[in-house]
Order: sequence, then structure tokens, then C-alpha cells
Amino acid sequence: MIATLDERLWFPDPTLAGQFEDSLGGLIAVGGDLSIPRLLLAYRSGIFPWTEDPITWWSPNPRAILDFDRLHVGRGLRRVLCQDRFRITCNQDFPGVIDACAAPYPGRDSTWITPGFQRAYTRLHHAGHAHSIECWQDQDLVGGIYGVAIGGFFAGESMFHRVDNTSKVALVHLVAHLRKRGFVLFDLQMLTPLTQAMGAGVLPRADYLNRLRGAVGVAASFL
Repeated sequence: MIATLDERLWFPDPTLAGQFEDSLGGLIAVGGDLSIPRLLLAYRSGIFPWTEDPITWWSPNPRAILDFDRLHVGRGLRRVLCQDRFRITCNQDFPGVIDACAAPYPGRDSTWITPGFQRAYTRLHHAGHAHSIECWQDQDLVGGIYGVAIGGFFAGESMFHRVDNTSKVALVHLVAHLRKRGFVLFDLQMLTPLTQAMGAGVLPRADYLNRLRGAVGVAASFL
């Protein structure tokens, strides 16, 4: 059953999320808001928002993750990394990264990252819960990724590239950063061809929720 949220701060049990015939199975609730407390409760509960009008909340089964020791860096990408063509930073241009992730590109005229989502996640960033990795070529922002961190858990939300391979370069650096900073769970939500090629896999929702409960209690820090 899909719950309807109001101003109360709660979510239904994510294990009750329905399964549908399409690939977006896992809708658990509709409504509520994109406030910082509700977003943090959602991520701690294994739930994330996907649309704004109306706001929909999801807990897909299975769930995509990237275990750090399964990261696959192909020969071509290794060459790009060794060439040291790009400068990598953390949290230097969060608005620029989320703007770029929201922008249309060839083959995609619209995006789920609406202005309301951009404002909500920028508030999360200013509150210290959302972070970005930027990939620069000279002074130009050419790739990046952003997501939400709670304890030792990081949820990757979206990434972009303006130069070939730069989203992959950002992802490799993010994995190294998360490992160094003590994170134990890198949630990708839904598997994509790119993340699958780089070593991502899926977990049954029950296994994911068990790992999530342990990860949010880990004393890790993105910065």
C-alpha cells in the first residue's frame, strides 16, 4: 500500500514498498516535503525522493550499491587517470555540480532534478549533509557527482560529464575518498550501464537495509 504523507515526520516500513511491472518498482509514499529533517529520515530509512510534483518516495528492490573493493577501472580509464589531465576537488562548487546534473543533454530533454530538488539538496549541502566531487579542466567544471552522507553511508544522487570520461574520473576519486574517510556503504539506488560496468551490483532490499542500519552508525566524515 502506498502511504500518503502530511506534515507529520514519518515514513512507512520500506519493506512494504510495492513491486510493479515496470523498472521503477519500490514506490512507498507520496506527499510530504523536501525539508532537511524529512530527507535525512528518508535516507536513514532506505528511502529517497524521485519526483517533486507530486513528491514520491521510493525504496527499490533490489538496491544498487558499489562495494569499494569491486570498483572496476578499465584500461582506457586508467590511462586517463595516469595522464593527470583533470583537477579534482571536494565541495568547491556544489551548486555548479547540481546545476550540471539537472541540465538537459543530447537524448534527454528533461530531468528529475527540478528547481525544487536543487534548492532542497543545496540546503542539505549548507547543513553539511550533501557533498560534491568536482572534475576541472583548467578553470572549467567538466564533470562531477553529488550525494548525501550520513555516518558511514553515502548515497550517490547524480553525476555529469562535459568531457569524455570525466564522470568516471569523478566516481573513481569519490570511491577513494569515501574509503579513506571511513565510509562503508556506497548506495547507487538504481543500477545503470555505466555503474554496472564499473563494478556496481545489487542487493535484495532486506540485505541493503541491514547494511544501512550498520553504516549510518559508523563514525565517518566526508570532510
